[in-house]
Amino acid sequence: QPQESSNIYNFSPVTGGMLHRLLGKYVCQISCIEAFFFILVFLLCVSFSVFFLSSLTLSIFISSNIFRTLPPSENPDFDPEEDEPTLEASWPHIQLVYEFLLRFLESPDFQPSIAKRHIDQKFVQQLLELFDSEDPRERDFLKTVLHRIYGKFLGLRAFIRKQINNIFLRFIYETEHFNGVAELLEILGSIINGFALPLKAEHKQFLLKVLIPMHTAKGLEIKYCEIEEILDVIEPTQFKKIQDPLFKQIAKCVSSSHFQIAERALYFWNNEYILGLIEENVDTILPIMFGNLYKISKEHWNPTIVALVYNVLKTLMEMNGKLFDELTSTYKAERQRYTFPMCLQTCLHNSSPQPAGIGCQSDQP
Repeated sequence: QPQESSNIYNFSPVTGGMLHRLLGKYVCQISCIEAFFFILVFLLCVSFSVFFLSSLTLSIFISSNIFRTLPPSENPDFDPEEDEPTLEASWPHIQLVYEFLLRFLESPDFQPSIAKRHIDQKFVQQLLELFDSEDPRERDFLKTVLHRIYGKFLGLRAFIRKQINNIFLRFIYETEHFNGVAELLEILGSIINGFALPLKAEHKQFLLKVLIPMHTAKGLEIKYCEIEEILDVIEPTQFKKIQDPLFKQIAKCVSSSHFQIAERALYFWNNEYILGLIEENVDTILPIMFGNLYKISKEHWNPTIVALVYNVLKTLMEMNGKLFDELTSTYKAERQRYTFPMCLQTCLHNSSPQPAGIGCQSDQP
């Protein structure tokens, strides 16, 4: 029944007069189930590689059932993290084929040297296109399949990285939409963990030209504070090179009226390693942070943020009390110098002649 299981059927809801389609799709699904269990038994009896070598039908069966043109989204602004996905109508059938493919890839008898005549660049390219599926179940299977292929086919690794690179570049500069971004990033996380040191120029370019620009994509929420993870492993000499622009940005975050942003920035002072780096460079960092921290301690609307700011100011004062006192005096003098002209201007404005019926009402009758 391989030919029957390779036929393509429309799995959308059946209406009157279309019972032949309903029968056809169930025959197809039953054929897939029979083929699936046949392979499970067959693998116990003979070498998988012999079976794969003699069966071009297998490649046709998998390709004809998985690879397809994805329908246009019903919601053009679909967000895989927020919106309810449109589930694939034929998923019970397609899932069996994915299970079938994974069994082959994970078989102890699997030989990439034989399988590569069917699992080639075209096969991988078609898999990657399916990552735009709205159905999270399919994207999860695709993630596992692609990860297995990357691990077993050394000759395809550079191609896979390049194609993921291309998807991300289109996402950043053209479409700003691709449903499988999160899954592809997960795969890349595993790939990057296996990179040998020192890093190749190709990998550094990927960081600079693709991964960092991913943060500029509109509507893509950055859920994790990556700065803290980087600072946890940074060398003190590298820290000195970036401390000025880094803490200017942190000072802006601390000043945010969005209390969660301010809170996350202030939590840097709870990290012992980062705190040590700050203490070593407090003469540079304290002047950058002081004005914003002092202002927030007096003006921020959220009491939790005010309490955190007081703790940070206390910590910085303990690191260098003399510099802290100097900055306090300078800041107060600057505020006074700024406030006096404003007060004078207000007084002059209030004392100027006003038209009848306009101005402050006198307390006198």
